[in-house]
Amino acid sequence: MRKPLADRIRPESLEDVVGQKHLLSEGKALYNLITSGDIPNLIFYGPSGVGKTTVASIIAKKTNRSLRRLNGTIASTQDIKDIVAEIGTFTAPNGILLYLDEIQYFNKRQQQTLLEYIENGKITLIASTTENPYFYIYPAILSRSTVFEFKLISWEEIIPAIKRGFKILSEENGVTLELEEGVCERIARGSGGDVRKALNCVENCFFAALTKDGAKSVSLELASQLVQQSSVRYDRDGDEHYDIISAYQKSMRGSDSNAALHYLARLLEAGDLPSACRRLMVCACEDVGLAYPQIIPIVKSCVDIAQAVGLPEAKIPLADAVILVANAPKSNSGVNAIDSAMADVSSGNYGPIPRQLQNKHYDGEDREVKGQFYIYPHEFKNHWTYQQYLPDEIKDRQYYIYGDNKNEQAFKSYWDKVKKNEKD
Repeated sequence: MRKPLADRIRPESLEDVVGQKHLLSEGKALYNLITSGDIPNLIFYGPSGVGKTTVASIIAKKTNRSLRRLNGTIASTQDIKDIVAEIGTFTAPNGILLYLDEIQYFNKRQQQTLLEYIENGKITLIASTTENPYFYIYPAILSRSTVFEFKLISWEEIIPAIKRGFKILSEENGVTLELEEGVCERIARGSGGDVRKALNCVENCFFAALTKDGAKSVSLELASQLVQQSSVRYDRDGDEHYDIISAYQKSMRGSDSNAALHYLARLLEAGDLPSACRRLMVCACEDVGLAYPQIIPIVKSCVDIAQAVGLPEAKIPLADAVILVANAPKSNSGVNAIDSAMADVSSGNYGPIPRQLQNKHYDGEDREVKGQFYIYPHEFKNHWTYQQYLPDEIKDRQYYIYGDNKNEQAFKSYWDKVKKNEKD
């Protein structure tokens, strides 16, 4: 069975690795470690298809240790024990370099099994993960490893690998290959920074193209048909998911409608309508709030329409709502107020509800002064009169502070006038 193209043309030297110049350029820390041959325990963190496995393979060739590979999604504790059993034998006389892909899927016990052998140097660990290692990797392993972050590869950097892939396929199959202008760029842009996906598409394009007179021609239309919708990197349980929805809300909060629409598009392209709707409603309440309170039912209506019609038409009401939220005046006075109140309650900073507010209209026989003494505000001018509502222990607490926007300042002006007249 033939290996995938991405494996067949995997670089064998650091100079041929696509992207990651911040790690692999001459003089960079990882480059120096690899070229020295004295390899410490390493953790490679970053999205798939950006060179983590390739660099690990290059490292293995630069050491005289036996390379073993495990994948955290399928490996068991017994697999680890089997590798450990090789240490000191003729198959691994100088120790083992273990490349553990997707280490985040190893549970704590499995990761602990590695510790003893990492500490005594018999196993050098190179682990890769697409998730934040500080959340998913056992701290004892982290403390004995150096973390390097691999970043997304730009589409321009992927083009040479795509051209090389087409060239190799042409030579292997003994056919002349013609590429319509823009094919390589279309594949590169559609790969989402993933070299492996780009090369898989190259293979698909090559074999889908018809052969005529010993030649193949790959059209831009064919490439467009075969490019998967992979330009949006997305995993609903992964870091990328939270990064996108975070950027989505922060762009609306920052009143940048262009950026907010961009991240909305990424959510919708990934089919994540629930996250797009939820964060939109949260932002309307949290970040616009009392500066323009009418926005809340408007946004809710847009969300209802989006959920009723579904994708792709849902993009229209959501785009309207996102632009409205981004361009609306902002105030976080409401969320600050409830956060302050919640802080008091969670810390136990409260007391009994004042008698005049309690839901009872009788007093025990031991109460010297009987009566609820509740004052009904609607019996007074402007429907207001002074009355203590907070418990005695926090009777002067102020949670809500009027925002500096036109709407809240109008509220403040009204109540300042009403309360001043009451005092007079």
